[in-house]
Amino acid sequence: MNESDLHEIEPAARGLTLSGDPLPVFDRPIREPMGWSPLRRPRSVRRTMSLDATWPGGRDGETAIAGDCRDILTGPDGGQPVEIGRAHIDVVAGNRVIESIRTVPPRNDIAGLVGARAGGYLRAAIENVLPVEKTNGTPLYLLLDDLAGTTLVARWAWSRWDGGWIGMSDEQRAQNVRSMEGVCIGFRPGSGALGDNGRAQPDQNSSRVPSLVNLADPEGWHELIDRGGVNFRRARRIDVWREGGLIHVDSAFQDTSSAPDGGDRMAVHEYRLFATADEAAGTLLSLDARPGTLPYPECRAAPSNIGHLLGCPLDRLREQVLITLRKTAGCTHLNDTLRALAEVPALIHSLPQSEGAA
Repeated sequence: MNESDLHEIEPAARGLTLSGDPLPVFDRPIREPMGWSPLRRPRSVRRTMSLDATWPGGRDGETAIAGDCRDILTGPDGGQPVEIGRAHIDVVAGNRVIESIRTVPPRNDIAGLVGARAGGYLRAAIENVLPVEKTNGTPLYLLLDDLAGTTLVARWAWSRWDGGWIGMSDEQRAQNVRSMEGVCIGFRPGSGALGDNGRAQPDQNSSRVPSLVNLADPEGWHELIDRGGVNFRRARRIDVWREGGLIHVDSAFQDTSSAPDGGDRMAVHEYRLFATADEAAGTLLSLDARPGTLPYPECRAAPSNIGHLLGCPLDRLREQVLITLRKTAGCTHLNDTLRALAEVPALIHSLPQSEGAA
C-alpha cells in the first residue's frame, strides 16, 4: 500500500480519531444503565418520544409501530407541567417499506410516504412531503425521522426471545448479505464486532434497565404502554433550559426490548448527552456524550469525534452530523441523538424569558 492509498482509508480504520489521535481501546462493552430520568427543572421544556414496534403476525410478519411524542413546559415553581405539543403515529412496514401510515394531528400529504423505504430515502421523502414539520422542529417530525433507525434495529428484540440473530427469516437474511464492515465506528475494519465473513457478531451486550419514568416525577413522561410479548422500543428525552446566558440541553436515547421473563426491559443502545449553545448565534458550544449500554467494546469510541461539531448552528445539525460523522467516524445511534439537537431552537422558543431578562 502506497501513501496515497493510506490517505484514502478512513481514520478509524487506522485506529485514529478525525484529529489524528489514537482511538481509545476498550476490552469490554459498557453496561452502565442510565436509570430513571432526572426530575424536571423549573423553567424548562421537555420533549419525550417513544416508538414501539410489535409483530402481530409473528416474527416473519410485518412490523407495526406506534409512536408518541409530547412537549411539556415546567414553570418557575416546578410542579405540574403544561402540555404544549403532542403527536402520534401508527405505521405498518414490511421489510422496512412503509405500507400504511396514520398521524395525529392528521396531515393530508402523509400518504406520500407510503411505499418509501426507511433509511435515507425515507428522510428525503419526509422533507419533500412535509417540509414544514422539519423546519418547525415539531413532535411529529421527530417521530417520522426516527422511523429509519427504529425499523433498522427493532428486530433485535427477537434475539432476546428466541436466540435468533435479529430474528430474520432466510429470505430476510438473503436481502441483508452486504457486509457490515465500515458502516460505523463499531464495525470499523479490524473490529472484534465483525466475524470472519464481515457480518456483525451475534453475541451483543445488553443491560437490564429500569423504567425511564422517575417515580418522584411521573408527569415527566408521556404514557409508556406495556405492549406485551415481543416488542421493541426506541425512546428519547430532550430537556432544555436557559442558564448563565446559554441554552442548556440534557438529552437521552435508549433502544430496548421486552424480556421473556416479564422483568425489566433489556437495552442494547443508551446515550446521555449534555450540551450548551449560544442562543443569540444559535451555535453549539459544548458537547459531552456518555454511553450507558452499547453492544460491542469498539462502540465505546464513538464520542471521540463529536468535538468536530462545535460551532455548528443547531438548526444545521441534522445534515452536518451525517457529513462530519459519516461511516466509521461516528455511531448510527449517537448520530441520531446528536441530530435531534436540531430541534432545540424550537423547544427553547416555547420557553418564556425569565423575569428581568432583556
